[in-house]
Amino acid sequence: MALLVAILLSIFVLPAHWALVAILVGVTIELAEAGFWIRFSRRRRAVTGAEGLIGATARVVAPCRPVGRVRVYGELWQARSTRGADVGETVRVHGLEDLVLHVEPE
Repeated sequence: MALLVAILLSIFVLPAHWALVAILVGVTIELAEAGFWIRFSRRRRAVTGAEGLIGATARVVAPCRPVGRVRVYGELWQARSTRGADVGETVRVHGLEDLVLHVEPE
């Protein structure tokens, strides 16, 4: 946007010697903004798969004594809990093995 404004100003408003300065300022602003947004978008990597489930909280939908079912991010998963958990309790995912989540009550 800054480059477009600079070009329009240099064509219609500014004298010839200031036109180049306006375009250079516009290019500099555009490059700085692009660099900022590229750096900002790469700050955090997307976490998917098993790595995204570790540490997540889940709601128990079938008693985990020791095996039951939990809902994590809207999905139903088989779960195993050594301490047990009843329906409606909130548990935290500590691990994953063969598509079975290892959970413990919070």
